Amino acid sequence: MDDAAPLRKIIHVDMDAFFASVEQRDNPALRGKSVAVGGSSKRGVVAAASYEARAFGVRSAMPSVKAARLCPDLIFVKSRFEAYREVSRQIREIFARHTDIIQPLSLDEAYLDVTHDKQGIGSAVKIAKMIRAAIREETGLTASAGVSYNKFIAKLASDQNKPDGLCVILPEQGAAFVAALPVRRFHGVGPRAAEKMAKLGVHTGADLAAKDMAWLTRHFGSWGEYLYKAARGIDDRPVNANSIRKSIGGETTYFEDKQDEDALRSALDDIIDLVWQRIARHQARGKTLVLKARYSDFRTVTRSRTVAQIIADRTVFGQLAHELLDQLLPLDMGIRLLGLTLSGLVGEEGVADTANSQQSFAFDDLVS
Repeated sequence: MDDAAPLRKIIHVDMDAFFASVEQRDNPALRGKSVAVGGSSKRGVVAAASYEARAFGVRSAMPSVKAARLCPDLIFVKSRFEAYREVSRQIREIFARHTDIIQPLSLDEAYLDVTHDKQGIGSAVKIAKMIRAAIREETGLTASAGVSYNKFIAKLASDQNKPDGLCVILPEQGAAFVAALPVRRFHGVGPRAAEKMAKLGVHTGADLAAKDMAWLTRHFGSWGEYLYKAARGIDDRPVNANSIRKSIGGETTYFEDKQDEDALRSALDDIIDLVWQRIARHQARGKTLVLKARYSDFRTVTRSRTVAQIIADRTVFGQLAHELLDQLLPLDMGIRLLGLTLSGLVGEEGVADTANSQQSFAFDDLVS
């Protein structure tokens, strides 16, 4: 641990298969069945999957056609955002009984800082148990929780014993807990980042901790310092109470400049997939799409388009992204970075701000 970092009591609460669980709760005929929330059309995307469906490999942000192939008995139900928002409101009221320092990440998960809790309980573990019990009693749903001394480990811990589980990682256990995990478990490490790490001989947190700062910086650039700390269980980010963001995006830095149009379009398709997964996870909708490109001479340009109707379909999202790329072609020099951002988000509550989290965890965007 970093002795200079403040010692906090952090809880990360994550509802279990939230949208699908609400549907199963409200419709007894769906209980015990493989359920996917989302459209069943060729262009549909799974917004959430029940644990019965997950057993077949069905996951959120997966095309509905693929989900149906994996699970022939899959039952698709239309999303009911008002119902999910209402349950989310109930859950946040339960959180607020214990602390005002709450950072929602989406409708179904949040960080809580209970270092100084309202009721004077003093134990983050007891508070986490009380919260989970209250959620079950008042909503009929289950939640998993991770309790630790920082956000990074609390989030890892909440996933450790899912569903309906609790995991506690004490300060003296943090480094060893992280060391034993595959790097793919680190929040934000996507398939591409994991593949890059595997090629470098890094498979676990212990492998990452064995690398010094110079090595990490050489291979991962500005994320080297973050990786150095994360591998040692260090994370000094505070819980940001009730912060609302106005955009969702992602970008990729390439180690070899891209100038061929086919290569660029293939790279853009990867970014479309990455960003749309985040959009689907947060159930975000917006009207403005921004393409960011950085040339080999480090000059950065953006192109944007605002449409009359909200962008709620992946096909439309992808088409608009390629139309923005058209505005940059043909290229006079290679591109070293591409990014997409959906802004002008709409909805009753906006989208919980994960920008601070992405600043530390965006190394999933790195690509060989």
